[in-house]
Amino acid sequence: MNRYILCLICTIFLFSCTKQASGPGTLPDDYSNQQLGASAKDLLTAAKYTNVTIQVQYMGSYQPDATAINNTVAFLNSVCNKSGITFMATQIPSAGMDTLTLSNVELIEKQNRTAYTSGSTLALYILVTDGVYSQPNVLGVAYRNTSLCLFGKTIFSHSGGFGQISRLTAESTVLEHEMGHILGLVDLGTPMVIGHKDATNGNHCNNSSCLMYYATETMDMFGMLGMSSAPPLDANCVNDLQANGGK
Repeated sequence: MNRYILCLICTIFLFSCTKQASGPGTLPDDYSNQQLGASAKDLLTAAKYTNVTIQVQYMGSYQPDATAINNTVAFLNSVCNKSGITFMATQIPSAGMDTLTLSNVELIEKQNRTAYTSGSTLALYILVTDGVYSQPNVLGVAYRNTSLCLFGKTIFSHSGGFGQISRLTAESTVLEHEMGHILGLVDLGTPMVIGHKDATNGNHCNNSSCLMYYATETMDMFGMLGMSSAPPLDANCVNDLQANGGK
């Protein structure tokens, strides 16, 4: 009887997990439904995938600067062992919402994303919205192993004007920061060689000069008026990536 009850409980648990995994924001590709950082080694090494394609989809007038995308590609090329990294950018319809939750973002991706990992090419997805995030102060979020979102309205409203940092710098910084999370930083699928995780701000670097410092994905970045480009990864973050198979 005890064994029967245990089997029944396990069956119910597995059924519940399966049902939850097929929610409204679930992607049709199993590979792209993994947790953040799960593809870190696949991105850093050429063992499974030799190429990367990045699908960028933006709403309204919030098309990201092409140079910001190129900067992000250069950032990936500097740490990933890949033969080629390419991107394509297209406009998609507005979400029709001023404020977006993570569930909203996931559903928008499911409805519009067309590039998925196949053969020797690993696909990444970048969404740029015409709304703000439901959590105040946030400029961007990486939320799955191949998915990230920039909140275009927030970035555009606080950059590019008099007394503000340039839009190119803002977009490049947030894009590269979120890509850092997809690469498993900090302690998100890429183990730390030496402990340097910010105890107060989660999976971020404790070095305020590092790309992976928490402020570079929040509105706190807009107070850094001396910024003219995205900050680099510090030595600890570089060592982590190299130890996980990166350049």
